[in-house]
Amino acid sequence: MSDIGVLCLPLPGCYSSSLSCPLLPLLRVNFNYNTDGYEGDGAEDGKSQDGSETMPFIDESPTMSPQLCAPRGPDGETVSPTLWCMLVCIQHVYIEKGLEMKKLVLSGFLASEEIYINQLEALLLPMRPLKATATTSQPVLTIQQIETIFYKIQDIFEIHKEFYDALLPNIQQWDEKVTVGHLFQKLASQLGVYKAFVDNYKVALETAEKCSQANSQFQKISEVCCLELFSSLSTALLYKPIDRVTRSTLVLHDLLKHTPKDHPDFPLLQDALRISQNFLSSINEEIDPRRTAVTTPKGEARQLVKDGFLVEVSEGSRKLRHVFLFTDLLLCAKMKKTAVGRHQQYECKWYIPLADLTFQTLDDSDSCPHVQMLPEHEIEEMKIKISVIKSEIQKEKKAPKGQSRVERLRKKMNEQESWLLLHSPTIPFRIHNKHGKSYQFLLSSDYERSEWRESIQKLQKKDLQACVLSSVELQVLTSSCFKLRTVHNIPVTSNKDDEETPGLYGFLHVIVHSAKGFKESANLYCTLEVDSYGYFVSKAKTRVFRDTTEPQWNEEFEIELEGSQCLRILCYEKCYDKSKLNKDDNEIVDKIMGKGQVQLDPQTVQSKNWHMDVIEMNGIKVEFSMKFTSRDLSLKRTPSKKQSGVFGVKINVVTKRERSKVPYIVRQCIEEVEKRGIDEVGIYRISGVATDIQALKTAFDTNTKDILVMLSDMDINAIAGTLKLYFRELPEPLLTDRLYPAFMEGIALSDPAAKENCMMHLLRSLPDPNLITFLTLLEHLKRVAEKEPINKMSLHNLATVFGPTLLRPSESESTKGQHITSASDIWSHDVMAQVQVLLYYLQHPPISFAELKRNTLYFSTDV
Repeated sequence: MSDIGVLCLPLPGCYSSSLSCPLLPLLRVNFNYNTDGYEGDGAEDGKSQDGSETMPFIDESPTMSPQLCAPRGPDGETVSPTLWCMLVCIQHVYIEKGLEMKKLVLSGFLASEEIYINQLEALLLPMRPLKATATTSQPVLTIQQIETIFYKIQDIFEIHKEFYDALLPNIQQWDEKVTVGHLFQKLASQLGVYKAFVDNYKVALETAEKCSQANSQFQKISEVCCLELFSSLSTALLYKPIDRVTRSTLVLHDLLKHTPKDHPDFPLLQDALRISQNFLSSINEEIDPRRTAVTTPKGEARQLVKDGFLVEVSEGSRKLRHVFLFTDLLLCAKMKKTAVGRHQQYECKWYIPLADLTFQTLDDSDSCPHVQMLPEHEIEEMKIKISVIKSEIQKEKKAPKGQSRVERLRKKMNEQESWLLLHSPTIPFRIHNKHGKSYQFLLSSDYERSEWRESIQKLQKKDLQACVLSSVELQVLTSSCFKLRTVHNIPVTSNKDDEETPGLYGFLHVIVHSAKGFKESANLYCTLEVDSYGYFVSKAKTRVFRDTTEPQWNEEFEIELEGSQCLRILCYEKCYDKSKLNKDDNEIVDKIMGKGQVQLDPQTVQSKNWHMDVIEMNGIKVEFSMKFTSRDLSLKRTPSKKQSGVFGVKINVVTKRERSKVPYIVRQCIEEVEKRGIDEVGIYRISGVATDIQALKTAFDTNTKDILVMLSDMDINAIAGTLKLYFRELPEPLLTDRLYPAFMEGIALSDPAAKENCMMHLLRSLPDPNLITFLTLLEHLKRVAEKEPINKMSLHNLATVFGPTLLRPSESESTKGQHITSASDIWSHDVMAQVQVLLYYLQHPPISFAELKRNTLYFSTDV
């Protein structure tokens, strides 16, 4: 390490950093290790070992010096040979300094890794003899107790030992060609082991203490090593992985700072940093540093574990409640109306001690209360209204005196978004107490239902006592909710600051690759959810991979985003036993094996390249990739260069070649959907697997002979997706560019007779292939909508899916008429009108094509 001392001389631009080892924190006791210029935990307070204040050098120099291609100065003048040599030397100094600084960071990191590994090894020493005695007639501890106390420590040790052994030779043989990024990337991808350790930490500590008190043999062992190391860590350390992992990113930041962008390490280190930040984000949701305990009048500690806004069904109507989960009870409250200027207060509606709470009703005859569900089109219409107000707010912000109107619009949007939040959830979540009283909430996602259920069940594993709060105790607890709450506002955009990201509008492409970590073979699948208008919506589902512990889906999906900021992945075990019905929703319950989410960071996601990531969920790892395409780019109609296919080729060319009235692809896809997909929930709304859709696209384009066999074997959502893709890729919309302005004017007419006259006139003006294909599709969509009670696809739903696809103008037309606005304005006036046009024809079905051709009452002149 002698070279490190030389490197840390205060040369111009030299850098010193106070860093801690990433991923080390949870079992590590404090140490004071200082290699010149690299400080361990002992230097965290910014002081040197003698207690004096230290100031780090700040590196203000660039990571890489400019490339000196020719001996010329900034003005193009020739530089003298002497000065040129000096510049070359300076360049080499910068490059060497970057390499040496990178080595310095790695060397200090490696030294702290060695200490950490030794501590883990010491902690594991008593595990082996304890396991050996567990199978004898006089065990010190049971296998279960041993596994609880030493949970995941062996895994953490092996991860860091493998990392250390791989990194050491790279430091010893250091040069500019050495790469270490892959090692950090692998280390970051294994962060989930730490989450599992954190989740078990408190149980491990309690088990070790109980075993020590009850077993004299274990007490002697623990006094020597095990319990001493455990007890050396404060219980509060359980809540510090956020802080520790946050500081560990400094190492990756420093390595990136001293790694040239064209070095092979650079993208790998960036990826490791991104994975670490995603992990940090997920941990932060579960372990909130703001949580504090409430002390009851009896001196007991009561801690807030989780809170959030839920929709309660009370006396047949929906009520927005703020629900608080404490360590011993669940409290449901509502915000009281207070006078202007006074502090907001909560009013308790009810509470259940967790000792009395159950998810199963005691009375089998107790049925789920009927909840009035609004028609889907009312929900969609409210989204449209909200989008219109958003557009108006943006316009008023630019106006000279628009501020007062902005406030009024914000208030109106808040009311409408709150209405949407209240009426959109449909997934029931019921809880009961032991006295027969039941309560029902409605949630927008199975993710939330699982989260609340798991949080409650985790607390119920402890030895809880039933409690009855006096009126004074209940008032004190309810009053404390205002300060303790972690969720302050209902999740509507009108509550966000202007500076906050508006979310992403466009298409997110996601590939679900594989999953690992299952202990037993099962039938496994994943679902994908994204947030929209304050709640989450299920957007895609993989196929079921049967009887496996390592499913390999490798399925790609295209998900439409409406201001989305988060992607969720849920992994399920498929249940085929029809006798297992959930009483709350009368559907077969598939077991959630794991769930996780990632933030959709616009800077990270908006790239042409795929980003691979791993989500850790209950010991299960799901590997996936994603990339984002903005709405304006994804909606371009690009004509195909190959006129021999069907995608991107004018419909009249295809029908003439095929000698048909309706393209073969349309007829076959419709036939297959009606044969086995008309009862499928979310048909045409749920995304099909992108690779399957591409395979079908290729087959239709090349007129593959076994296309019918492919269709019969293919997932029905892929077939539905292929039909949508065909219409979306037509070089001009099915209802034509020429007639587009007339359709927009016709749908805006107020007089019903005039509107009918105009809309029928426009249909007659379509070319025959377009008209017959459109009528064929209308008949099909009406048949799909007839099954709405089963497939949940109303006429309005189908119009929302197909309207823009059938009417959106080609790029040249849209640019000319300004029909597509900014990418964030997904529900622009034109898009709304496109939906309304198709909905009109679905609700007012035209007469058949033959009659339409003969009918001359409505049609006098061409448009």
